[in-house]
Amino acid sequence: MTAVHFVVPDGIDDPRRPSGGNVYDRRICRGLVALGWSVHEYAVAGQWTRPDAAARSAVAAALARVPDGGQVLVDGLLASVVPEVLEPEVDRLRLVVLLHMPRDEPPEVAALSAASAIVATSNWTRRWLLDHYALPEERVYVVPPGVDVADVAPPSPSGGRLLCVGAITPVKGYDLLLDALATLDDPAWRCACVGSLDLDVEYVDLLHKQAEDRGLGDRVCFTGPLTGAELERAYAEADALVLASHAETYGMVVTEALARGLPVVATDVGGVSEALGHAADGSRPGLLVPPGDPQALAQALSRWLGDACERTRLRAAARSRRLTLSDWTQTSRELSAVLTEIAG
Repeated sequence: MTAVHFVVPDGIDDPRRPSGGNVYDRRICRGLVALGWSVHEYAVAGQWTRPDAAARSAVAAALARVPDGGQVLVDGLLASVVPEVLEPEVDRLRLVVLLHMPRDEPPEVAALSAASAIVATSNWTRRWLLDHYALPEERVYVVPPGVDVADVAPPSPSGGRLLCVGAITPVKGYDLLLDALATLDDPAWRCACVGSLDLDVEYVDLLHKQAEDRGLGDRVCFTGPLTGAELERAYAEADALVLASHAETYGMVVTEALARGLPVVATDVGGVSEALGHAADGSRPGLLVPPGDPQALAQALSRWLGDACERTRLRAAARSRRLTLSDWTQTSRELSAVLTEIAG
């Protein structure tokens, strides 16, 4: 049995704050165990936007528990801000950083340079890292997220059941989404916004005011975070996923929607295009628009709502793309292969 020591942020299973990075971490933990790995998990508490001495000490204490020569997988949220903790362990441990989202800050450069290898979760992220940092190409791997198989969501005649999934924060572009929705003439649409409401309370308050001021109060619903059966129900009752993000390294919600045959209307940022992919005939299972452009997003939504033939075409493309999505078992296999190569 091969061992890996995985240092993760505390609270990766907190249902109040679901995130793509947390889901990825948890699923690959389970997947590696299923493949025969002995996974030793160290959940470290701390504020990782600006880590304090206690947070650094907690990471250092976790690493100190790993025996000499041990292989350590460190979540990039932690690793990118504590290079001074990683660097002294370089000669003793094999450090692998699992990077979900680049920070583009000096501490991250030092942390990634100290690592034996970096695992990015999309090809876009790998390209970004190699373009911005002086990292050897052979040390940067890609292991994309998987997705669970799901039933196809039955469509409504109007196509007006819109779903947006992601923490309610400025980077997800909810203000841009509300601006776009406010210009739609179609009376049939409703939009459910699913995500944590406590990460930026001031921004959430501004969104509620924006929705009321634009006459959207009865058509846009902020549900808070949903998990399990409640999240499944939200996808099952949707016609399309809308994503107005300013930044995404991959966009796991995109493949989660496609797994249910739902087309996607999204901003073309980061790895979203990669996650969206193509149907068997080469067509896109959704519509991509420039980021930060509410008019372009509104036009795409109008196209979706106003053209039944377009909806039929996009649904067919989404169902075709659904058949080519990789599952979490494949993700775990790929990460296992990377870790085995590094250990060798």
